[in-house]
Formats: sequence, structure tokens, C-alpha cells
Amino acid sequence: MATVPIDTGSSPGVVLEMLYSLRVKDAMTTSVVTAPPDVSLRSVQELMRNHAITAVPIAEERRLHGIVSIGDIIGALDAGRMDQCAGDAMTVSVISLDDEMPLSFAVTYFDRYKFGRFPVLDSTGRLAGIITASDILRRLLIALNNEIVSMEQRIEGRHAHAEGPIPTMELSFGTVPLDFSSAGSISTRFKKSLVEKDCPAPIARKVAVASYELELNQVIHSKGGVMRLRLYDDTIEISAQDEGPGIPDVEEAMREGFSTANEWVRSLGFGAGMGLPNVKRVADDFSIQSEMGKGTSVRATIIWNRTGV
Repeated sequence: MATVPIDTGSSPGVVLEMLYSLRVKDAMTTSVVTAPPDVSLRSVQELMRNHAITAVPIAEERRLHGIVSIGDIIGALDAGRMDQCAGDAMTVSVISLDDEMPLSFAVTYFDRYKFGRFPVLDSTGRLAGIITASDILRRLLIALNNEIVSMEQRIEGRHAHAEGPIPTMELSFGTVPLDFSSAGSISTRFKKSLVEKDCPAPIARKVAVASYELELNQVIHSKGGVMRLRLYDDTIEISAQDEGPGIPDVEEAMREGFSTANEWVRSLGFGAGMGLPNVKRVADDFSIQSEMGKGTSVRATIIWNRTGV
């Protein structure tokens, strides 16, 4: 089996890409233990004990009314209210997730609210499942394993069928929409990695300019995406793939000064409308494809003939 060195710096990008491509429904548990509103808290406690869970959604015909947590049970035990109906003791202000949300939303919810689990609703508002942090971790491990297997198969296929050149270095990082605090960090990593490969300063600067502009475009205009750097024997390829919303008029977007950035983004000093023109200016080869509702893909190639031929 062919082996190649894998840059561990690409791992955060791979995980971010998975968090944006996977949906909540891909990770949630669909076999949800529920209870109707008219059962006693004692019955709910029995469900928790039998199924080793710490919360029970209260629902009828998959319509979520509330949730009873282990904290509610402890409070009822202290107050001697275990015969109270679950519908009278449940928490009704329940924060839920939609099953079609990107898995990244679930991660954000866990970080923000510090809950142990969230009910998941489908498009009709009915209970579709429940998700925990362990569910997310388990799904990511499966996806990472599948990605490794797929990568090994691609490498083997390239060696077996000689399907074009294999990069001597490949880096991949994810971007987060409107995350201006870290905007520019990916282009800095790209440049640093090339400098460590003894890349001439003028070439490294071109890469930094192109990758910075593409990174900012994703942060400002997209729903998040992935930036990749591939180093070949005589060229450097920068690619940017996002998940939407797409560019209505690519030709207009290539015009210097044209921008769809809102006033808030402009007040921060971004969105001057020079991004894509700057990328094309420093690149030896440039291409862009965009589809409304799907996303945009940009590729910029910069020549670095290290062989001297």
C-alpha cells in the first residue's frame, strides 16, 4: 500500500469541512425514549433508570411539549412530588435543533448553552431525534475513518493509473462565516509553509495575496468553506470551495470595485471589491465557477519552477 506523509496541520480543516457538510440528522439518535404528559415523574424516573439516560422528552404523536431532566427528578424527590404529572413539571422552554442544520450549528449550541443534549425536530416540527456531544464525536470519527480510506484509495489509484501529478505538500483549512478575528490566519499558514520549503519571497507573497483574498471572500460572502494549498514540482495551486450562496454575476464580480458586502462589513474595513481581481492579477492561471444556492469554486495557480528548467 502506498503511503504519503500527512501534514497534521490539515486536520482542523478536514474536521471543519465535515462539520459543514454533515447535517444534524446524520449524527442524531433517532430511537428516542419519550413519555406522554400525563405520566408521573416516578414513571419518567423509571425510564431514565432502565435506559441509562438523563433526560426524557415529553411528547405526544412526536409533538414535543417539553423535557424532563435528571435535575427535575432530583428537585421532585426533594419536594416529595414524584407523583406529579410530567406535563406539569417539565421544562417547556426547550431549545431544539432542526435536522437539516449543519452539524457545526450543533457544536455551537453545545458551546453556548452547556446542555447535555438537544431535541431535534424535522421540517414539520415533529420530534425526529435527540443529539448529544458523544453523538457528534462518534459521527466525526466515522467520517474521518471514511475519509482516510477514501484518501488511501485515491492515492493507490493515482499510483496504479498515473492519473496526473501528486502534490508534494497539501494543506487544508476550513473558514467560518463572519469570523473576522481569525481571518487571514490561513493565508499566513500557507505562506509560512512555503517559506519553510525555501520558496522565493516574491512567489510566497503572490500566494499570500491570493489566499488572503479568497479567504476573506469566504468569511464575508459565504456560509463557510475550505481553503487548500497544493505544492507540485513546478506550480503552487490555491483552491477555495464554499457552500454558497453563489455569485449571481461572475463577470460583474470580477470587476474592480464591485462588492456585495453590507455596510457593517464595510465599516470593519473589508469588502472593497478588489478580492477576485487581485487573485487573478497575481495568478498565472485563474478559474472560477459558481452556482446559485450551491457555492463557488476558485482555483489560482502560481508557477514556481524549482527544477530550473
